Amino acid sequence: MKCIIFDSGTLITLTMDGLLHEFRGLKKIFDGKFIITKEVKAEVIDKPLTIKIFELEGLQIKELLDEGIIEMPSSVGIRDDDISKSTQDILKVANSTFQSKGENIHLLDLGETSCLALSRMLTDKGIKNIIAVDERTTRMLGENPENLRKLIQGKVHSDVTAMKANYKFFENFRFIRSAELAYVAYKKKIVNLKNGVVLDALLYASRYHGCSISEDEIKEIKEL
Repeated sequence: MKCIIFDSGTLITLTMDGLLHEFRGLKKIFDGKFIITKEVKAEVIDKPLTIKIFELEGLQIKELLDEGIIEMPSSVGIRDDDISKSTQDILKVANSTFQSKGENIHLLDLGETSCLALSRMLTDKGIKNIIAVDERTTRMLGENPENLRKLIQGKVHSDVTAMKANYKFFENFRFIRSAELAYVAYKKKIVNLKNGVVLDALLYASRYHGCSISEDEIKEIKEL
């Protein structure tokens, strides 16, 4: 078994890009499960259904859950309560990793942290997994925390110190973005559009709808 764990931002980006048909196509060719946590469900379904401006997106994502395109962790034998407990433990570490002017710097919120918690549990069960997350901070914390420290330092215009012992805590997570999922859909001919600029349009739509991807990275993907 293998799983893709979806953070709320990635699902929202794909919905705003109008790629839910392609999302279903990706699930058909993926020999595994698409999973969201209870915390992510609250962000992309439960809360949006109570806010008129976001209600349509919430309904569209709920339909994916109702169809079994995306599933809850219980489908792989993991309890929501266990994820929530682990999420709180990870939050404490993440949000005490960097300090500036004697104060901890807030890095992560519940949704993306619950994805990290689920990923760790799946790995412990021997289930291969990757986290679909568009937000840069989460990915950098796992892939290059020292670069994240420097980035934050430039933003706050003040020295940022790190509890470097925490860096190892966030190793071994694997990440993918909505832009890369759109690329796979394009390469697998799941995208029905035939115009020569389709890939360019897909990647920039992801960028402008919330995916953290640079111009240089878009160029690299287009050259693959």
